[in-house]
Amino acid sequence: MTATGPARAVVVGTGSRAQLFTAALARRPHLRVAALCDPNPARIAHHQRLLGQADEPEAAAWRPGDFERRLRTDGIDEVVVTTVDAQHDAYIVPALQAGCRVVTEKPMTTDATRCRTILSTVDATGGELAVAFNYRYNPVHARVRELLADGTVGEVLSVHFEWLLDVRHGADYFRRWHREKRFSGGLMVHKSSHHFDLVNWWLRARPLEVFGYGRLGFYGREAGERHGNRRDYERAHGAAQALDDPFALRLAGNEALRSLYLDAEHHDGYLRDRNVFGDGITIEDDMAVLVRYDTGTTMTYHLTAYSPWEGYRVAFNGTRGRLELEVEESRWQPAGARSLSGRGAIHGDKAMANAGGPRILVRPLWQEPYDVPLPGYDHAGHGGGDERMLRALYGRADGTPEAGADAADPPATARDGALALVTGLAANESLGTGAPATTDSLVPLGP
Repeated sequence: MTATGPARAVVVGTGSRAQLFTAALARRPHLRVAALCDPNPARIAHHQRLLGQADEPEAAAWRPGDFERRLRTDGIDEVVVTTVDAQHDAYIVPALQAGCRVVTEKPMTTDATRCRTILSTVDATGGELAVAFNYRYNPVHARVRELLADGTVGEVLSVHFEWLLDVRHGADYFRRWHREKRFSGGLMVHKSSHHFDLVNWWLRARPLEVFGYGRLGFYGREAGERHGNRRDYERAHGAAQALDDPFALRLAGNEALRSLYLDAEHHDGYLRDRNVFGDGITIEDDMAVLVRYDTGTTMTYHLTAYSPWEGYRVAFNGTRGRLELEVEESRWQPAGARSLSGRGAIHGDKAMANAGGPRILVRPLWQEPYDVPLPGYDHAGHGGGDERMLRALYGRADGTPEAGADAADPPATARDGALALVTGLAANESLGTGAPATTDSLVPLGP
């Protein structure tokens, strides 16, 4: 809080994910959403309505071209960056130079050049940049870190991480801007950075070398025609061919999606419901990665973006045994059961139907395996991670900081963001060259 009142914040990018931050800032009396920055005025208006400011908006509407000037003229203290991944640096760098505290959605950025620029700006300004890795704050993930630190399985020699996106959530990355690698960096950067950060954090390790294979084998025109899933339309809205397509997203049937995208597209032409078996997709949907860390640990990682169920399995093989984490986030359901309305398909939406839960199983050497007791699991908030992350970033709603048993680890720093990013960047480089890639050749981070 400033000497004259609440700290003033601007949220950059007003898509669906930004709602988590605008709502969190609005709940805290020591913070104020002073501005919303986006090229699309309809999406800004959507967020103003969420803030209860439909008639007399308090949050000013900024055009991106006015961002740097208005940071200073409007007295901004906090900046939240939730826009297209490849544009993060265009807001992070001037915000740090203006003396603002910055929180950015993951990934921090999408390529090595932008990453180096961000890191050098943090060093030059001494500014604070936090990366919103909410998976760190999931209590189940925190329990895994405690068990590993306590030596439950001894020295961790290898990790296997299997991540499955189901055909509702996974398909969604192939409908929107994420389908073009120039905007998102691909799933190795946009989505898997969550997991690469987790492994860095769990192992207290730094990735050194990465080798990967990847392909677009399920989505896209060629694959869709090969396996018979393709329907012939560009976007689902108004297309007769999309009516019986379980992969189609129905914007008109979901109030939030209609307001954010369908009613806003005349301003910028952005289509949120494109055919996942269409042209122009440049990201992969199936990737296998091998990572070597500075501790000597190796990790095999596999991402599948077209699974019948969603979740992840992680196994840590150590000198005293094996620890297994399994999280089931969705189970099988009939085709189109929720995707026809768009629910369950957007980032940050409510809990998926038929969601299962987490399990940690420890298999000691020469002893019976046992389950580790776990806290309750919140599917709607990334396992409880969203709210815990927001408290770590902004304090409690009453303005007091986290304390005692409720305190979460400090937010991920710019260095943490870079360490998660370079694994995906090195994987992308290896996909292109067919050879291993070293992370230091992309972004030197030192020990």
